[in-house]
Amino acid sequence: MKDLKEIKPYQHQVQYYETDQMGIAHHSNYIRWFEEARSYILTQIGMGYEKMEEMGIISPVLSVSAKYKTMTHYYDIVNVDLEVTKYNGIKLSIKYTISDSKTGEIRCVGTSDHCFLDREGKPMSLKRSYPEVDAILEQFNEKSSK
Repeated sequence: MKDLKEIKPYQHQVQYYETDQMGIAHHSNYIRWFEEARSYILTQIGMGYEKMEEMGIISPVLSVSAKYKTMTHYYDIVNVDLEVTKYNGIKLSIKYTISDSKTGEIRCVGTSDHCFLDREGKPMSLKRSYPEVDAILEQFNEKSSK
C-alpha cells in the first residue's frame, strides 16, 4: 500500500463531448468524475475494484448526490478530492469536492454511499471476512477524519 501522504487528488480535463452547446460540462458528468476519482484513489491505496472483485468483494453504489456550485467549461482541469465520511466494515460513505485546478473555486460537492457484498450478492463485513482489506480502508478513513 502506498503511503497515504503520497496520494494526490484525481485530476480530470473536461472533454468536448462532456459539454453542452454552450461549452459547459453537463451535470451528469460530475457523477462519472466521482466514480473515476473513487477508482483512482482505491487503486492508489492498494484496494482497487479489480483487486476487490478478484477477492470476491463487490461494492455497489447505494446512493449518490451532487450539489452544483459553479460551471465547468470545456478544457478546464478539475481536481476531485474525496474523503471517507463513514466506514464501519459493511458500508462506506464518501464526500467529493470538485474544484478548478487553477483557481481552487469549488465547482461541485457530492456524496456516495456503498456497501460490500459477496459474489452471491449477500452483505458482508470486511472486518470479519477480509481483515486486511478492512485495515486498509480503516487507515484511509482515519486519514480522512484528520
